[in-house]
Amino acid sequence: MKQQSLDDPDLSLDMLMSLWPQTIAVFLNHKMLCIGCFVSSFHTVIDACVAYDLDEAAFRAELHAAAGR
Repeated sequence: MKQQSLDDPDLSLDMLMSLWPQTIAVFLNHKMLCIGCFVSSFHTVIDACVAYDLDEAAFRAELHAAAGR
């Protein structure tokens, strides 16, 4: 199995939050309902940014900071 990357465009939100639980705070700070959402196994960061009208690059930077990367 390949090592997962925060920047993998196919990484599901569910997997992202499982691998880097400290990123959950980023979702909460943006008042996103992704935590525990039934589609988080299918949605990616790209999907979430579109749904919440967020700048993807800025959001990814926050995820990286939270994950200590």
